[in-house]
Amino acid sequence: MTRWADRLITLLLLVLLGWGGWGLLHWLMHGAEWSVVRANLPLYAVGSYPSDQRWRPLLWIGSCLVMVVLTLVGPRGASWRRFLPSLWIGMAPLGLWLLAGGLGLLPVGTRHWGGLTLTLLLTAGSGLLALPLGVLLALGRRSDLPVLRWSSTAYIELMRAVPLIAVLFFGQLLIPLFLPPGLEINRVLRAVLAFALFAAAYIAEDVRGGLQAIPPTQREAAAVLGLSPLQTLQLVVLPQALRVALPSLTNQAVGLLQNTSLMAILGLVELLGISRSLLANPAFIGRYLEVYLWLAAVYWLACTAMALLARHLEVQLDPVRSNR
Repeated sequence: MTRWADRLITLLLLVLLGWGGWGLLHWLMHGAEWSVVRANLPLYAVGSYPSDQRWRPLLWIGSCLVMVVLTLVGPRGASWRRFLPSLWIGMAPLGLWLLAGGLGLLPVGTRHWGGLTLTLLLTAGSGLLALPLGVLLALGRRSDLPVLRWSSTAYIELMRAVPLIAVLFFGQLLIPLFLPPGLEINRVLRAVLAFALFAAAYIAEDVRGGLQAIPPTQREAAAVLGLSPLQTLQLVVLPQALRVALPSLTNQAVGLLQNTSLMAILGLVELLGISRSLLANPAFIGRYLEVYLWLAAVYWLACTAMALLARHLEVQLDPVRSNR
């Protein structure tokens, strides 16, 4: 009797899923009005960037896509693969140069930055600053020096106890009040610093978990080989800890990308800000489902790409699977 009940429930669930999926597919193809997306693809990509200079953010987005494809499906034995880490690290400075201008390019103010370009730049810049700061905080929390250990612990616990939106409000609205007259910090830079300072506390705990997973025998073996404590940390302990913490660090990166949507509340017109401004346009009033489904698809693609890159890196760093 129980077996038949399980089969009936399974059949009902399949019918409901099929009915819901068919209804959604029919609406996507025949009921939805996708002109709100098609007509505003440039806005979603680059925001209000000057039309004659849009090739710059589009070039950066295209470079990111090329890097993703080369990393995931490029030949494994190619000699150029050893340059991939340096190229990835250089993507954030490259994007900043292309968007801001200078050094041969026409300067463009940050008020014109927006869309997917701004979202990716905020994520890349914040992650590039948060990772080394988080590693230093994790090492400081495990330090034998009481002052360093207590200060690192206090910073981590304080940041973890404060909502991210409060940190962003402080970075965008309060920091300018404390600056000397005539000194102004770019609002994009303030956002990057706020995200980085917040994310570093969580990264520090992920790295600390990786450090705790390394057995003491690793340090003992390094000491037998004649390595100094600094060399042991740099060459033996920290690489293994980062490999252990990589899944957690991936979650932090994905969360950082999603949290950039909070900047729409504070005036930066990233992906969510573009969507909100479009829905305020009388020509597109009521197109909430189309706009937010498109937005969800863009975020899903970006987060999936990040997860695949992290999975690829995890395989490459695994000494067993990488030799297969």
